[in-house]
Amino acid sequence: MKQVTAPLAGHFLHAGVPIKRRCVEFRVTRDALLPVGTPLFASHFKAGQYVDVSGTTIGHGFAGAMKRHNFQGQGASHGNSVSHRAIGSTGNRQDPGRVFKGKKMPGQMGNTRHTVQSLLVYKVDAARGLIYLKGHVPGHAGNWVEVRDALRKGLPQEAPFPTHVESAHGEVASLAVTVAPKGEVNPFEIISPQRGVKKKAA
Repeated sequence: MKQVTAPLAGHFLHAGVPIKRRCVEFRVTRDALLPVGTPLFASHFKAGQYVDVSGTTIGHGFAGAMKRHNFQGQGASHGNSVSHRAIGSTGNRQDPGRVFKGKKMPGQMGNTRHTVQSLLVYKVDAARGLIYLKGHVPGHAGNWVEVRDALRKGLPQEAPFPTHVESAHGEVASLAVTVAPKGEVNPFEIISPQRGVKKKAA
């Protein structure tokens, strides 16, 4: 009880479910509504489909424009002094007489909510509750992330709808490790741009 606020504890009590560490809302269609308290398993996702992952990025504190926005910086010679990492001009003349909103300037870097779309589900280990994704996931190790079906990709034909629900004794098929079918191009093969040497990602 002491880990959650009183209003949030009241929501759990009204719904009749045990108190959870996190409370997240997912937008679904009316025909995909689940009963309150229905557990979600890793077997909801199928190997080969695509998902969207949301999380809080790693915070880097106050950063300059060169680190935050990958600015080139100013010259190192020809009379330049003290302004090597400065951003330069931020506006125009008397017209418009202001700095446009969204101008890339120094400021807080990271520690914001970010969504990575269309990540490939390479492997699903339902017995251990693990989902293997191809691509980067926002946030540091151990961070909370939200995984949902990809918005810009279609669902696989064998995907459970609205979700996978295990029986009382468990299902052997649902606990099997599934791997995405191997395509013509290995997704874990990196081609070096310098020499064209192929290396396998660890």
